[in-house]
Amino acid sequence: MKSERLFFIDAIRAFAILMMLQGHFIDTLLSPIYRVDSNLTYATWEYLRGITAPTFFTISGFIFLYLLLKSKSNGQDCYRIKKGFNRSVLLIVIGYALRMDVFAWIKGDFDDYFLVIDVLQCIGFSLITVIGFYVLFKKRIWLLSMLFLVFSMFCFLSEPLYRDLEVSNIPKFFANFLTKSNGSLFTLFPWFGYTAFGGYLATVFFNNERKTRFQSVAIASFLIFGVLFLKYSSWFLMELFRLTDLQILKEVAYHNHLFIRLGHVLLVFGMFYAAEPILKQSLIIKIGQKTLAIYIIHFIIIFGSFTGYGLNYFFARSLNPVQSILGAVIFMMTVCAVSLNYGKANTFLYGKLILFFNWINRKTHQNVINLNHQFETNPRKVPK
Repeated sequence: MKSERLFFIDAIRAFAILMMLQGHFIDTLLSPIYRVDSNLTYATWEYLRGITAPTFFTISGFIFLYLLLKSKSNGQDCYRIKKGFNRSVLLIVIGYALRMDVFAWIKGDFDDYFLVIDVLQCIGFSLITVIGFYVLFKKRIWLLSMLFLVFSMFCFLSEPLYRDLEVSNIPKFFANFLTKSNGSLFTLFPWFGYTAFGGYLATVFFNNERKTRFQSVAIASFLIFGVLFLKYSSWFLMELFRLTDLQILKEVAYHNHLFIRLGHVLLVFGMFYAAEPILKQSLIIKIGQKTLAIYIIHFIIIFGSFTGYGLNYFFARSLNPVQSILGAVIFMMTVCAVSLNYGKANTFLYGKLILFFNWINRKTHQNVINLNHQFETNPRKVPK
C-alpha cells in the first residue's frame, strides 16, 4: 500500500532530529564552566533546545493517526493498525536495547538502569494508546477528535498532580513510565498529551485538507494559536483561576512550560507548512524520513550503547564552546550521511554477499562435476 506523505511533516521531523543531535552533543560534552544561565547565547540555546521533544511527540501522533485515517478511507486500516503496533513495539525494544551495556554484563556488572524510560519507549507506548483510542472510536471520528483534544488539555492541566509523583508499590518496569524518581527521562504524562494533540491535528487535516484554501487557513491558525499559547496562556489560566478558584490552575500558570511549548510546536508547524512548496524533494525531506536510523546511530556514538564506550566516555563535559559547536556540526553531518547511505551500503554489501555465495556454489558444483568425471574415467584416482 502506497503511503500518502505530508512533506512539511518530514521537514519538521528533520528540524527536530537535527536539534536533538546538536542538543545531545553539546549538552553531553560542553564543560560545566560555560553553562551560565546569565549568558544570553547559552540561555537561548537551552531554551530553544526544549522545543525538540514536544515537536517529536506531536509529530508522532499526527502522522500516525493521519495515515491510519487514510487507510480507513481505503478500507485497509487493519493493515495499518498491525504495522503501527509492530513498529510501536519495535520502538520500545530499541529504546531498552540502546541502554544495555553488554560489555558490563559480560563482566558480571548488572544493574537495572536500562529499564529507565527514554523517548523511544514513551513514543511507542503513546502510539499503542492512540491505536486503542482509534479502535474504540473509529466509527465516530468527530468524537475521536474531541477526545484527543480534551485528553491533551487534561494532561497539561493536571501536571501539578504528577510532577513529583513517587511510585514504590509496583514493579520498577511499570513505575518508570509514571515517575522520574528512578532516572527516567520521559514519562507517559505529560508527553502523551503532545501525542494526543498531534492526533487531534491529524483528524482536522483528514476532515478538511481537500477544502479550498485549507492550507492558508491552517497556516494562519498555527501561527495565531501558537502566539496565543506562547504569550497569553499563563494569563488565561490565571483568569480561569480567579473565576473558578481552582488552585491547580494557578499552579499550572506559575509553571506554564507545557502550554508554552505547545505554542512553539504550533509556530513550527505553521512555518514549515508555509514553506512546504520549496521543501519538496529537498535533502531535509530525506533526513526527516530517516529519523529512527539517525536516533539509533547518534545514541550509539554519543552514549556508547552496548559497549559503554561513546563520546560521553572519552570527552564528557570537557569541551569549550568553539569545540562543542564545531563538533556538533561535524557530528550532525556525519550521522546524517551515514543514516542516508546505510541503506545503499546494506544493498551493496548484500549484493556482494550474493555474488560471493553464487561463486562458491558454482565452484562447488564444478568440483562435483569434475569428481564425477574422474570417477567415471578412473575410479582409483578419485581423492578420498
